[in-house]
Amino acid sequence: MTSTAPDTVSATVTTTDPGTVPPHALRRVIETALEEDAPWGDVTSETLIPADATSTAVLAAREPGVLSGGGVFAAVVQAVDPTVRTELHVADGTAFAAGQVLATVHGSARSVLRAERVALNLVQRLSGIATVTARHVDAVAGTGVRIADTRKTTPGLRALERYAVRCGGGHNHRNSLSDAVLAKDNHLAVLLAGGTAIGDAITEARRRLGHTVHLEVEVDRLDQVEAVVAAGVDTIMLDNFTPEQLVEGVRLVAGRALVEASGGVSLETVGRIARTGVDVVSVGALTHSARALDLGLDVRVDAAAPVDPA
Repeated sequence: MTSTAPDTVSATVTTTDPGTVPPHALRRVIETALEEDAPWGDVTSETLIPADATSTAVLAAREPGVLSGGGVFAAVVQAVDPTVRTELHVADGTAFAAGQVLATVHGSARSVLRAERVALNLVQRLSGIATVTARHVDAVAGTGVRIADTRKTTPGLRALERYAVRCGGGHNHRNSLSDAVLAKDNHLAVLLAGGTAIGDAITEARRRLGHTVHLEVEVDRLDQVEAVVAAGVDTIMLDNFTPEQLVEGVRLVAGRALVEASGGVSLETVGRIARTGVDVVSVGALTHSARALDLGLDVRVDAAAPVDPA
């Protein structure tokens, strides 16, 4: 991918396998969404649509983007009615053009109509995240910097949204508070208020954790860097630093820890930030500000079989 324009995406495939959505997480999301959307069935379709009517529906792109959630789309349809067939024409992580057909669905018209909104909501949301991620990845091409997400995800959808980031060529930060130590400004404020020096706190944390848990600390001033790195962190996060300050921060760290830049990152600034020498740029906007991509499901009712006059 080479374009960073907001309305275009080049037609390539992600260079790394995005993996899959954990089945238990996907099942929970689908069950909750379908229960929310049709708690007692689809009154409209069950009233107006004949039970034996069949339809063919086409999932089509109304703007260019990167697909994520094709399998999720199909899983929603399958959850509504296992007899409905879904054929995916584009793989997750693949860029597509406006007007391109992404999937075809065939089966009970009632079932297709019941699955339509939930299936579309999810694939549009995930494809929006994959698309904006791909544009950020494009913007740092050649620097070796990783674009990473944050925990600023939609409650209940984290596993799906992080999968979408991977579809766009990005990487995932820690998945939850249980996965790693990340001491941010509020943690440090509590420590300092209690009279504990940052370096001492990190040294004690490292002693208690051992070597198997990742330890990251956020700083917002250059004069904090040496004490944090000297205490033995794995990653230091430079929060809301200017590009000039990031260059100096990287110099001070001097390869003793990974350097992550965060805060004030946008599609317009991420390239300059990446060129400062940092290792990772985390971007909350990948998930908290990505808009749903414009995809549509066009349903056509299949012609009824001719009636035998005999």
